[in-house]
Amino acid sequence: MPTIDDPIDFELFKNSIFSIADEMALTICRTTYSGVLRDNMDFSTAFADKNGKLVAQGLTLPAHLGSIPTALDVIVERFGSAMQPEDMYIMNDPFDGGMHLPDIFIFKP
Repeated sequence: MPTIDDPIDFELFKNSIFSIADEMALTICRTTYSGVLRDNMDFSTAFADKNGKLVAQGLTLPAHLGSIPTALDVIVERFGSAMQPEDMYIMNDPFDGGMHLPDIFIFKP
């Protein structure tokens, strides 16, 4: 990731990636049929850089964020060379993602 020396540019960039993670969360809240997701916000959203490092999280529960890098590593390991910008990867394997079966990860390169 390039360095940003100007503090104003840095804040604009930082807030833009946090806004992306927040928009993901708001979209889930707006479109879900699940009361657990809508009312309790029992999910997490995050923005990762091209290396899979989490750089921003949404307004949701941070408890789930610890399992996202593990699940993302598995997806990159399996599909890395074939990934395209328009692809979506959905995963709920508790052995690879480190969470329990009802948890679903959705990744987009």
